[in-house]
Amino acid sequence: MLSYTMKMVIFPLGCLLVILSSYVLKLTPNLALLLISGALLIASIYGEKRYPVLRNVHWIFLGIFHYFSQLNWCNMLYYMLIITMIQDKQRVVQTLPISLLFMLQYTVIRLSYVPIDTYTLLVSLFDLLTSVVIIFLYHTLINSEVEKRRLREKNRFLTLHDPLTGLLNYEGYMEVLRKTVEEQRSFLLVLLNVNNFSGFKKESEDPWCSVITGTGKIITNQFPEAYGISRYAGDRFAVVIPEIQNIEERMTFLLSDQLQELQVSYSISLYPEMSETLQQFMTVAEDRLLQQQRSKWLKKEEEVFRSERLRAVGELAAGMAHEIRNPLTAIRGFLQLSRGQAYNIAPWYEVIMGEVTRVTDLTAEFLQFSKPQANHMKPEKLGHCLERVMSLTESDAASRGHRITLEMTSEPVVVNMDRDKIVQVLINLIRNAFEAMTDPGEVHMDLLQDGDAVLISITDTGSGIPENSLSTIFNPFYTTKEEGTGLGLALCQKIAQDHNGKITVHSELGIGSTFTLHLPMET
Repeated sequence: MLSYTMKMVIFPLGCLLVILSSYVLKLTPNLALLLISGALLIASIYGEKRYPVLRNVHWIFLGIFHYFSQLNWCNMLYYMLIITMIQDKQRVVQTLPISLLFMLQYTVIRLSYVPIDTYTLLVSLFDLLTSVVIIFLYHTLINSEVEKRRLREKNRFLTLHDPLTGLLNYEGYMEVLRKTVEEQRSFLLVLLNVNNFSGFKKESEDPWCSVITGTGKIITNQFPEAYGISRYAGDRFAVVIPEIQNIEERMTFLLSDQLQELQVSYSISLYPEMSETLQQFMTVAEDRLLQQQRSKWLKKEEEVFRSERLRAVGELAAGMAHEIRNPLTAIRGFLQLSRGQAYNIAPWYEVIMGEVTRVTDLTAEFLQFSKPQANHMKPEKLGHCLERVMSLTESDAASRGHRITLEMTSEPVVVNMDRDKIVQVLINLIRNAFEAMTDPGEVHMDLLQDGDAVLISITDTGSGIPENSLSTIFNPFYTTKEEGTGLGLALCQKIAQDHNGKITVHSELGIGSTFTLHLPMET
């Protein structure tokens, strides 16, 4: 813009100023030739755009004009012509020769009308050095402007683009949407959410980054006609594309072939059919994506629940088979021994019946464990339930030499429960406490309120439970007793969960254990 103004306005004015000055000072020997050369020079300047070849003869017309004007002020015209001639040159080696040739021409013509002496030669040398300085200043300014422009472009790129993938960021994505809406074009907005980016094992940054950048490249290659492709919110991609007919087929191919190793949810929204305003459209598109994500999440949770249930059934079946096989093996052994005594089982009758009873008890507990949720739920006062437990366990405590105590609040506490099931749980926990104390000890049962929940804690003074066993004591068939089935605590935990509660345990070796039953209060 500056070069154009210089050539079309300042340069002709400079020529007129030289002509006027030369005429006033009466330096020109031939005014007509000065006017003709000046007119040719200005005409070549104005005609350059239409006839580019005129650019190559500017220096000739300027030399003739300078010769007839015989005025040193022409050096200003030389400098302006130098700048206009070198504006497209980027390197000093390209611009410096042009500058020196122009100034050499100026010096030769100047020496034709001035006396040649030391001063004149020094001035000529100074003019040449000035041209060199101008060239270096010009390049310094140009390089500074180029660097500023490059930094501005880079800053704008970083402002609107994701530094990892090079795709648009959220701000750039919104700018593309606004521009497309302003141009009144209909378009499709495809939102993709890669669900397992956050769960990707990032042992180092490179694998994770390569997955993200690779996904961005795949999406870019799949939609070359897109108005804009963006990565935002870490694991989301947005594609703004013209309305096309086979979008579903392309998405199916993208997910089943190129992104099959990733868990991707997506939504497709059409503007302006789905909403008249951009803000409403964005809300609708995000909601559709969230619905897709929720549907996939529920499906995945259902699959996980099913697999966990099958695994639990498998573990129970394996444990049950193991527990039943032991007594059956003993019975089989005694029957084989009876063959040598005419099948007389009298010597082992009691042992065989004991093993049969063990299998029967184990089967009964397993059936009870596998029963569905209790269906005799109704609001009951928990105090009455604890008093019943005390009456059923006091005699057992006395026979073992233990002492059992109960402490509860004076206010009635009502819980929606199956009373017999809760009594069964508490008796089971108390009997476990009795068995945990090899010497006469004390079992304390306490009833507390904690907000909307009620806590029943049973504390003993036994030997305690090792810390590494605390996480497994509620697993089916886990037991430390020689005659235990390992289903007692598992059954208690199941009953608690059927009541929307749970059982927790705290234990210290050599001090004792505390089992706490958490139940929600009736509101």
